[in-house]
Amino acid sequence: MSLLVVGSVAFDAIQTPYGKVDRILGGAATYFSLAASFFTDVQVVGVVGTDFSEKEEQVFRAHGIDISGIVRENGKSFFWAGEYGENVNEAKTLDTQLGVFAAFNPQIPLQYRKSQYLFLANIDPVLQVNVRKQMNGAKFVGGDTMNFWITGKPEELAEMLKTVDALLINDTEAKMLAKDASLPRAAQKILKLGPKALVIKHGEYGATVFFQDGAFGIGRHPFRAPTLPIEVVTDPTGAGDSFAGGFMGYIASQDKLTREVFKRAMFYGGVMGSFAVEDFGTERLQKLTREEIEERYKTFRELTHID
Repeated sequence: MSLLVVGSVAFDAIQTPYGKVDRILGGAATYFSLAASFFTDVQVVGVVGTDFSEKEEQVFRAHGIDISGIVRENGKSFFWAGEYGENVNEAKTLDTQLGVFAAFNPQIPLQYRKSQYLFLANIDPVLQVNVRKQMNGAKFVGGDTMNFWITGKPEELAEMLKTVDALLINDTEAKMLAKDASLPRAAQKILKLGPKALVIKHGEYGATVFFQDGAFGIGRHPFRAPTLPIEVVTDPTGAGDSFAGGFMGYIASQDKLTREVFKRAMFYGGVMGSFAVEDFGTERLQKLTREEIEERYKTFRELTHID
């Protein structure tokens, strides 16, 4: 089954305690699609500028990712510069240049509209809703958002939440969205807004999925997945998007959505996020093999099993 992601394809400049890069391929849809490509066929809708070259296109093509939905416009691609200190969960934004992304209004190509799996990466919730309307046949839809939209466009975000089956956000965003400092209470409040499942990412401490009662016929009890302790987090920029790619990619590769599939998807999400942080940008994901993924998945399982 094919998986469609709509989001940003960008360039980043990143500085961490372990080094610095001035210009490297990034963007939510980039990390997501590379991570998901190990599990299923992936299609990308995005916008880039004239500075996006054959070199960058080849990164996608090398992983069999369909980028015919990426539109090239006159101007520069989205650019973000950030710096991380010792706290790898917090980035200090140094520069943001939207470029052609400022006028991004995604139109889904006809050949993509048969995709049964859709991920709405972190973009304006108005655009997310418009994309969802173009993808009426999708049987499972995941979505992402951030504090900028939670505080800036709450009504529009509320409409978006009604259109997704699973929302993937972090602890801080969940508490902000629900206006509740208790994560379990926040999760229940968010589920009442529309999503059947809520995946809350805890950074280096793993992720938890909460369910609406009766959702997907798999019960409402939450499930917690770990993450692997990484000695050196070189660049955490794409960890969340890589988690989403592993999570959605695995789900799209399965015939039926069950509680066990959800559990394994959470583990594979954690696996992909753990690889992404080992090098700057998408460099580690580009060099990754399925054998390495399965070996680390086995390690993840051993972290949570006592027999």
